[in-house]
Amino acid sequence: MAKARVIDTEHRLLRGDCIEGMAQLQPSSVKLCIADPPFNIGLDYDVYEDKRPADEYLDWCRQWMRQVYDLLTPDGAFWLCIGDEFASDLDVLARREIGFHMRNKVIWHFTFGPHCEKKFSRCHTNLFYYTKHRSKFTFNKAAVAVPSARQAVYGDKRAMAGGKTPADVWVLEPKQQPWLFQGDQTVWHGPRVAGTFKSRVSNAVTQMPEQVIGRMISACSNHGDLVLDPMVGTGTTGATAKKLSRRFVGFELSAALAAAAGGRIRDAQVGAPLSGPDID
Repeated sequence: MAKARVIDTEHRLLRGDCIEGMAQLQPSSVKLCIADPPFNIGLDYDVYEDKRPADEYLDWCRQWMRQVYDLLTPDGAFWLCIGDEFASDLDVLARREIGFHMRNKVIWHFTFGPHCEKKFSRCHTNLFYYTKHRSKFTFNKAAVAVPSARQAVYGDKRAMAGGKTPADVWVLEPKQQPWLFQGDQTVWHGPRVAGTFKSRVSNAVTQMPEQVIGRMISACSNHGDLVLDPMVGTGTTGATAKKLSRRFVGFELSAALAAAAGGRIRDAQVGAPLSGPDID
């Protein structure tokens, strides 16, 4: 394991294997883990083979997810971002083998999806929300509440003043301008961070939007809590956690991505707005 890339006193990025790295962390110290692992579909990563035999890939996931479970506080939460190919397998691993409790299966529907010639084009990612304990966990409704149809459409005086909890399909839907995050839906719609976007990190294979990660962090952790990202990639979780006044620790195998992500997290300012569309 390489030495830590110290972003500042509360944010650490370590370059190296996440399984080796997480073994060095204090058990029950992480409030929230957000993991966006390789989907094992053959993408071109610089130092990672993304087309392993299925059993090998699942065993690797089993190892790092068990470590996530051990690192979470008793009231901690785990979000897993995964494609369809291994979504069912990893859900079974998480719940049946490791012991996580499923809270939601969220769908993030994106625009600017990859074009497919011999099947329907991919336009969504599964966002699985688990907790370590069945009933003891953090969920900050007020931090993510959205106007209900009673409020926004009908002006009904019976509507709850604080809005409603977003449903499990998240919507970033294009209006005339800008992109709006329609959070009262049960599927989250919105663009991927495409190659032409200003927020896109150079040479990134995949990149999550800050608004999607921000909703997870706001709902499932509090100011000062420690957020873990086992596969840092472009640094979206770290930068978003810092903006939202959380502490951060993460691991990245690629030296190039670690350098780019480290700079991105370092440049993020506590309290700064998240990049991308506003939540409606």
